[in-house]
Amino acid sequence: MKDLSNSAIDRKNILNNNVAIQEVYNNIGFYGVKFEEKYRFTKQQIARYFDVDVRTVERILEENKEEFVQSGYEIFSGPRLKKFKETVLENVPDTNVGDITESPESSDLISKAPSLGIFTYKAFLNLGMLLSNSEKAKELRSAILDIVIDVLNKKLGGNTKYINQREEEFVPSAIREYNYRQEFTNALDAHITENKFKYAQLTDKIYKSIFKENAKEYRQILKLNSKESIRNTMYSEVLDLISSYENGFADYLKKKCSSKGLKLSLSEAHLLFTEFEEFSQAIYNPLREKARSLMASRDMVFRDALHEKLKEYVNAVSAEDFDKFLGEKSKSLEERLEENKEVFKRLKDR
Repeated sequence: MKDLSNSAIDRKNILNNNVAIQEVYNNIGFYGVKFEEKYRFTKQQIARYFDVDVRTVERILEENKEEFVQSGYEIFSGPRLKKFKETVLENVPDTNVGDITESPESSDLISKAPSLGIFTYKAFLNLGMLLSNSEKAKELRSAILDIVIDVLNKKLGGNTKYINQREEEFVPSAIREYNYRQEFTNALDAHITENKFKYAQLTDKIYKSIFKENAKEYRQILKLNSKESIRNTMYSEVLDLISSYENGFADYLKKKCSSKGLKLSLSEAHLLFTEFEEFSQAIYNPLREKARSLMASRDMVFRDALHEKLKEYVNAVSAEDFDKFLGEKSKSLEERLEENKEVFKRLKDR
C-alpha cells in the first residue's frame, strides 16, 4: 500500500484525481461551507477533526507551504475574510459544517485578527495525508486509497490494461501510426536485404530510443501475453512519436539507399539507424522527454506498473489526465469506434 505521508507524488496524484475526490467527499462525511464555489474549512475546524493541536497543523503548513498552496490553502483578509465569515454564519442553520460555530471553531469567526488561514477540501485531505500522529488521519488515508482503487475498478471493470484507449486522441493516433507503420515496413522491404528479423529488430531500436525498453521488456512490465498487441496499450503521445520515428527513418533509409543504388544488410541498417538517431536527437529530445514522463507516470498510477528504466521520469499525473481517462469525456474503444464509423467508411472508400 502507498505511504501517502512520505510521497509528494502520490499525494498529488490523489488530489489531481477529481473523480475520486468527489467520491471521498461523498463518503467521508466532513462538510464545509461553500464559498466562491469551493468548500472551505477553518484551521480550528481541521485541527478538531484530526484531534490534534492547532500548532501541529501550523507546523505542517509551514513545512509544506508550496504543496498546500497548490492544493488550495489560502490566507483570507480584508473584505474577503469579512464576506467568508458572513457566509459561514448565514449557512450554519442549514449546513453541516462540523459544528463550526461551537467552541473552538467560533474563535476563528469572532477573532479580530486581520487574516485567517482557510482550507479547501483538497487542502484538508492534503493535511490528512501528511499528519503522521493522528489516528483519524491514518483512517482517512486508508479510506482514500480504498476509494481511489474502487473508482478505478468501477470505471474500468478491473481492467486497466487498455485504459489508454479511453481518451479521445487514441483512435486518430492509432490510425496515423498504422499508416506510417506501412511506410516503415515498405521501406525496410525495399531497401534492406531479406531477413526475417529486420522488422522486429528495427522496431526495437525505435522503442529503445523513445522509452528505453524493447518489445519484450515492455510486454513483461504490462504483463501482456504473446497474442496481445503492444501498440494497443500505448498512449496517443507515444504512438505519435513512434509514427514520427517510423516516417523519419523510412525517409532517411530511402535517401541513403537511393544514393548508393544498393540494398543494405541488417547490420548496416542498424548502423544507419544509429546515424539517424544521432542526427535527429535535438529534434526528438523534447518530445521523447514528454513521452517518457507521461508513460512512466500514467502507468504507475493507472496500471500500477513501474518502468524501472524510466523511474526518473515519474511525476504526478495531471488533473487533466485523470479527467481524460476517468472523467466524463473518457469512453471505451467500442464507443469511440461507433461514434467514428462514418469517418472510417470514408477513409475506406478513398
